Amino acid sequence: MTNEERRVADLIREAFQGVTLGDGIGLLEAQGMDDYECGETLAKYRAKDEKNDWSAIPAGTLNRCNSSLSFFDPAGMRFHLPAFLLVDLEGTLPQEMDFKLGVLSEYRRSQLSLLSPAQRDAIREFLLLCLQKDPEGFNAPSIRRSVDTYWAPSIDT
Repeated sequence: MTNEERRVADLIREAFQGVTLGDGIGLLEAQGMDDYECGETLAKYRAKDEKNDWSAIPAGTLNRCNSSLSFFDPAGMRFHLPAFLLVDLEGTLPQEMDFKLGVLSEYRRSQLSLLSPAQRDAIREFLLLCLQKDPEGFNAPSIRRSVDTYWAPSIDT
């Protein structure tokens, strides 16, 4: 990891420190939703889900359950997002988190509705780092637009 990647990783860890899942949709539960599992099976998955420490979720599990990002509610997204971002920074996530956070549908925006200003700032720094690494990438114009609008720092008045 570069110094800049470490800086952004530290921002993410600090911003999401202490976040728990609460009543949110868990990683395995969301994967079961993607697989159209029945309620009983979803409950079994939910019982196995990590609920207290997002940093305890192994990279391999995040990779196997990467479609869960599409099924999280706002609490599930807030809990799991830092784990996905850190795995992405390590270069071991097969999908593009910059795309997931830079090209925002209304649904994705609703999933991000519980983020605090510090968490939003950490994600903005992650996206800026992605743009720095690949300023002319296919998704760069959309990511740049979202950084300037949706992820722009809020101004306290």
